Order: sequence, then C-alpha cells, then structure tokens
Amino acid sequence: MEIKILGGGCSRCDQTAKVVEEVLKRKGLPVELEKITDVLEIATYGVVSIPAVVIDGQVVCSGRVPTAEEVESWVEGK
Repeated sequence: MEIKILGGGCSRCDQTAKVVEEVLKRKGLPVELEKITDVLEIATYGVVSIPAVVIDGQVVCSGRVPTAEEVESWVEGK
C-alpha cells in the first residue's frame, strides 16, 4: 500500500499527515508514506483543494483533515 499526503505544508496538511501517521503506527502497518508539496504534481491527481490523501493512486479525501476512523477504514479495506 502506498499513501501520499498532498499539500503545501499548511497546518491542515500537517494535521492530515499526523492523523495518517498515528493510525499507521497504531495498526503496525508497513506502508510507504510520502508527502507531496509540488503544486504541479498535486494537480496531476485532479486535486483542487488541499490537504488530500491518496491511497494506491486513488484520491480518498480532499479539502479537509480526515478523522482517524476514516483513515482506519481506508487502510483496513486495502
């Protein structure tokens, strides 16, 4: 599983990364987490609102900070 956090480094982007990292740590999942800040690369995902979360190439959340419960459901479904 590959997870990407898309965002420019704003506080909401940092919060999103923190939520995802905490869930992954708690679940003990071996996941590659990457933070993307390049605007042109973010645009290739069709994202217009950040922060965004991409799992295995699919945007699962955009424009808000996801809850831990949401992240858990996304990673457990993979």
